[in-house]
Amino acid sequence: MIFGKRSKYTDGADVHEMGAKRQRIIGQGPSFYGNSPGSSFMYTAPPPSYSYVSQPPPFPVVRLRGLPFDCTEVDVAEFFHGLDIVDVLFVHKNGKFSGEAFCVLGYPLQVDFALQKNRQNMGRRYVEVFRSKRQEYYKAIANEVADARGSSPRRNAPRAKSSDEAKESAEHTGILRLRGLPFSAGKDDIIDFFKDFVLSEDAIHVVLNSEGRPSGEAFVEFENAEDSKAAMAKDRMTLGSRYIELFPSFPEEMDDAISRGR
Repeated sequence: MIFGKRSKYTDGADVHEMGAKRQRIIGQGPSFYGNSPGSSFMYTAPPPSYSYVSQPPPFPVVRLRGLPFDCTEVDVAEFFHGLDIVDVLFVHKNGKFSGEAFCVLGYPLQVDFALQKNRQNMGRRYVEVFRSKRQEYYKAIANEVADARGSSPRRNAPRAKSSDEAKESAEHTGILRLRGLPFSAGKDDIIDFFKDFVLSEDAIHVVLNSEGRPSGEAFVEFENAEDSKAAMAKDRMTLGSRYIELFPSFPEEMDDAISRGR
């Protein structure tokens, strides 16, 4: 995801630093809940204090329908201009984008602001925005992971299987490429993801885009090829709410990706 590009559905305003916002939200304390959103310019009043006795505040997620089929996370971020976007999950059916997505926001209060965008346009299409629930969001994640693993009897299952076979037959050099990382993920998160292996921060290389922002990719250098091959067991497992794809890589690919982000 190249966040340096401008959204094709806006008037040219720069895209917000989604990754930086995610990092700020996580750094404030327990994820999503109960903290003030600080200096967000869409509203100045702090969120009301929640008085739930036996349950947490509502999970801040909305569902979108009618998105353009070439829509990206950048476009969703611009559509909800001014809100803290934690995650965007696009929904696929039969191997194709369905025009639906789930968007997790920084705070429960922001759901009401997101709903004000209902039936507003993204490009030439109007987009419907609905309240959603944590369970619906998690179910959508599970469906996406199942499709990617080829366990769903959908048309893209053979393609997923051939991709897995290519990974299994690839030569290992001790380096893995990670794709699909949360934009807030740091080196400590990646080390924890591979907690069964001995890794140092120097072995983790987070790839930045041309604007110096996280691209969602990283490279990890293991002690040897045997470790990197064993670590492929983590392929398509989740880090936070995102499933992570792993690919055998090699030094030239890693160096090229790192140099492009400098």
